[in-house]
Amino acid sequence: MASFFDRFNSKQLTIVIVCITACFLMMGACTMVLGNEGEESKEKKLVIDDDDDGSDVGGRKYKFTDKEDRSEGGEEGDSVNVKKPIEGDPYKELDELIGLDAVKAEVRSLANYVKVQKQRQEKGLKTPNLSYHLVFTGSPGTGKTTVARIVARIYKDLGILKKGHLVETDRSGLIGQYVGQTAPRVNQMCDSALNGVLFIDEAYAITQSDAGADYGKEAVATLLKRMEDDRDRLVVIVAGYTNEMKKFIDTNPGLQSRFNRYIHFPDYSSDDLYKIFRQYLKKNQYTITKEAASYLKEQLDYAVEHKDRNFGNARFVRNTFEKTIQAQANRIAKAGKVPDEELVEITLADIKSAI
Repeated sequence: MASFFDRFNSKQLTIVIVCITACFLMMGACTMVLGNEGEESKEKKLVIDDDDDGSDVGGRKYKFTDKEDRSEGGEEGDSVNVKKPIEGDPYKELDELIGLDAVKAEVRSLANYVKVQKQRQEKGLKTPNLSYHLVFTGSPGTGKTTVARIVARIYKDLGILKKGHLVETDRSGLIGQYVGQTAPRVNQMCDSALNGVLFIDEAYAITQSDAGADYGKEAVATLLKRMEDDRDRLVVIVAGYTNEMKKFIDTNPGLQSRFNRYIHFPDYSSDDLYKIFRQYLKKNQYTITKEAASYLKEQLDYAVEHKDRNFGNARFVRNTFEKTIQAQANRIAKAGKVPDEELVEITLADIKSAI
């Protein structure tokens, strides 16, 4: 029997062989693409952003992008800011924060109270109804987000929460633009925070007039219902400017009954801001000259003395640090080849360019 290839002349046979080879190559390419997509989906489940709170230089913000990685609930494709619990002693991390002495004392006092009440419950003794929800008051950049994450871990250690993660949101994550959008958004955030803490920054904006009065009331009503329905596995911390937060809590009796513990975050002193800047230097392997350090202290003193309501505290320091290392990079690039020690040194010229 003649073989399959005998029926073709040499020119036709060449064409057939080329076609068969091309088919095999395409099949191999498809297999590689599908395999790579599978690996990529595993690798890209978390998007990491810098923490926005300068008092904790090493913090990170996590955004879930894969449904199976969410704490609980949530729709596929949602972008939820989640700070996963860090291994280690939360009390040690609390003590290592710069400044915030009164805040640290309040958090430890809260932990002691909860611990003792749980011990009383275990012995069958009467205990008052405990509310684990908190109100953080203070200006931007004073460490509220960082401390909220630590509180979540403390609650986990005390057995109040199973996971101890932190879900961070604000008005934009809760208020819908159209009728019927607000309640699902609030429920989605609460689902993501189950067994952890839902942290609502600038919570007072929910009920401000420009946010839509009806939508704001709907958001609060939905939140209160979830706090009641999931009271054993959901803790809510609301944060914002002092006066605005007090007005926000007073708008609804349900908020007043559930949020009865306040922790105030004072502005940082200029000395604390300088320590935070030095912390950034150490973490990122930079040094600073004496002249630059002296000038930086003077500028921080001036900034604190003349600050307004919108002063960013630790965020101001973080921005100054970022501008400083950019100025250093520009200076070195312009100079060309420099000694190794200059790659880590921050000079007076760098600081002056940044402030």
